[in-house]
Amino acid sequence: MSVSLAIHPPSVKSIVLWPTIDAMDTSRLDLNLLVTLEALLTERNVTKAAARLHLSQPAVSAQLARLRDVFEDPLLLPAQRGMTPTAKALALLEPLRQALDQVRGVATSHLHFDPATADLTVTIAASDYLQMAVLQPLVLRLRRSAPGVRVAIRQMDSHQHAAQLARGDIDLCLMQPMEAAPSLRMRPLFQECYKLIARRGHPVVTGKLSAKAFARLEQVVVSPAGGAFSTPVDHALAALGLKRQVVLSAASFLFVPDIVGRSDLVALVPERLVRHRAAGLQVLAPPLPIDGFEIAMVWHERNHGHVAQRWLRDEVHAAAGPRARSGSAADNAGGQA
Repeated sequence: MSVSLAIHPPSVKSIVLWPTIDAMDTSRLDLNLLVTLEALLTERNVTKAAARLHLSQPAVSAQLARLRDVFEDPLLLPAQRGMTPTAKALALLEPLRQALDQVRGVATSHLHFDPATADLTVTIAASDYLQMAVLQPLVLRLRRSAPGVRVAIRQMDSHQHAAQLARGDIDLCLMQPMEAAPSLRMRPLFQECYKLIARRGHPVVTGKLSAKAFARLEQVVVSPAGGAFSTPVDHALAALGLKRQVVLSAASFLFVPDIVGRSDLVALVPERLVRHRAAGLQVLAPPLPIDGFEIAMVWHERNHGHVAQRWLRDEVHAAAGPRARSGSAADNAGGQA
């Protein structure tokens, strides 16, 4: 997350001990002592405080002795019934309660997460194709169910993703498992396949094509690295003794449907790219067998158990659609066409 979900409360010592912080050796103070002090000031009875803390009476008496030493004050004085707090003890009670309530809230925050009222920012890295295919429906979904959640989308950097996740620069990556660092957690999303697209009214393409007819058409290919005019499809065609006519190499799949819809060019694109964006296009089966690719979401161990992060991963899985694969964090997947 660009804005970390980690919660950084003020120091308990700084809240509770502010009146005497400069005069005390706080290295001798621990959270258990403060919890004991709260119980003693509430119950004003060592026996009752011990029962409340599920400790023995001698143990609580020993902790009271330590507290008196740390605060340099009796804190509780014997009375006819129970004990009477000193002026310093009374001054400590309310800030002590507030500090411990804050600590308890932090300690249990992972158990309570309400998307409808959550106020946080999540950062997800993905290719432009996956931004359209998965993150666009995710954002629309979150606007309805989690209006206080902001989404920062970053371009996927396959060389830097592990370091970005480790630093907390990003919360989640959408990518091919084969590209993910082996130390990262992973959950499969879906298996993508390719489709052939051509404009409606194309002078040659009026339905399913043979490999030979496909090879004769002018085509667009996508080269994420930039500038390549050959992909694994060309190797498959070469095995059939065919060579296709590639006239345009694009850096992004997002560019392809529009140029195909405005020309006689054809292209092979991921099916989800045109699933709901096929106006003016023919979407056809490929003219020869073409391997698809798997997409997964990937995250760092540092985010694995956080309740908001688990919720985010479930939302991404749901946004990936009914064909999203079930699975959990131990599995090991863009593509070119």
